[in-house]
Amino acid sequence: MALRIRLARGGSKHRPFYHIVVAENTAPRDGRFVEKLGFYNPLLPHENSERFVVNDARAKYWVSVGAQPTERVQKLLASKGICDAPVIPNRPKKSAPKKKAQERMARDAEASKTE
Repeated sequence: MALRIRLARGGSKHRPFYHIVVAENTAPRDGRFVEKLGFYNPLLPHENSERFVVNDARAKYWVSVGAQPTERVQKLLASKGICDAPVIPNRPKKSAPKKKAQERMARDAEASKTE
């Protein structure tokens, strides 16, 4: 039985609210879970203490027995000091300008300097 610590979505359309749960890998995202650890409300400002609330002791326990947090949950737990921050691999930037556009921007920048 492989366990994950992950987000289960709640809330209405365009108003997300997430419960942090321990669930089996095969369980549906918003379905069956083993234990509810806390909640995450992304609509609140970052400074608000109610934005991310988690039972630290239970989260540490589940991490110690081998439950793997998802990347987003690991990032949230790292902000509380419960586990290490995730290693995010170098992802390509598909939206970056291509070669010709970069050359054109360099020429324009050079031309604006000489003026």
